[in-house]
Amino acid sequence: MYVPKHFDEPRPEVLHTLIAENPLGILFTHGKSGLDANHIPFDLKAGEGACGVLHAHVARANPVWQDVANGDEVLVVFRAGDAYISPTWYPSKHEFHKQVPTWNYRVVHAHGRVTIRDDERYVRGLVARLTRTHEASQPHPWKMTDSASDYIDAMLKAIVGVEIEITRLVGKIKLSQNKEVRDIQGAGAALNEQGENVIGGAMLEYAAIKSAIKADDSPA
Repeated sequence: MYVPKHFDEPRPEVLHTLIAENPLGILFTHGKSGLDANHIPFDLKAGEGACGVLHAHVARANPVWQDVANGDEVLVVFRAGDAYISPTWYPSKHEFHKQVPTWNYRVVHAHGRVTIRDDERYVRGLVARLTRTHEASQPHPWKMTDSASDYIDAMLKAIVGVEIEITRLVGKIKLSQNKEVRDIQGAGAALNEQGENVIGGAMLEYAAIKSAIKADDSPA
C-alpha cells in the first residue's frame, strides 16, 4: 500500500483500536488455487504475539482453509470508514481555485502467517467471544446456551478456525492532513451535515489537534 508520510499511522495501539471497532476484515490469500478474498469478522487479541493475533472462522464448505498451508503469508484489510470529498467544501478553493476532488478513508493492513485450527474447542471459544462482544449492546443478548446443545454442536462442526499471527501492521489514515486547517474543518463539517460522521468527525478532531499544535508553536 502506498502511504505518503502525512497519511501514515504507525502506532500499534491506534491500529488495534481501528481493527477492534471495525472487525469485518477482508482476508487475502494466495494458495494452491491462486488469489482469493474472503470477508470475515475477526476477534483481535492485541496482547498475543509481537503485533497481536487475529482469530476467525470460516464455513467448512469454504475451500480457503484447505487451500492454504500453515505458515503461509496472508493479508487482512480492515476499513474504518470512507467518504468522498468535494473541493467546494474547502474555503481555499473559493479564493484560489486550486483544489480537486478526493476520497478520504482509514484502513489497516495486517500482514501475518496463518494457522488452520480445525478443532472444536478453539471454534467454540471463538464463537463464544464473538457472541459476547457483538451481543453486548442488545437489550437481551443472545447466548450460545439459548439454543439446544446438539444444535450448537452441529453448527460448530460446520466451521473451521483460522488464526493469524500478525507480523506487520500498516495503517493509512487519510483525512486531508496535507490541507490547511480551515479546509479540513470545512470538509469535515460538510460531511457531518450529510451524515458521514465517521470520517467527518475524525477530520474535525484532527483539525482541532492541528490548531492546538499551531497555537502552541506561535510566539508568545
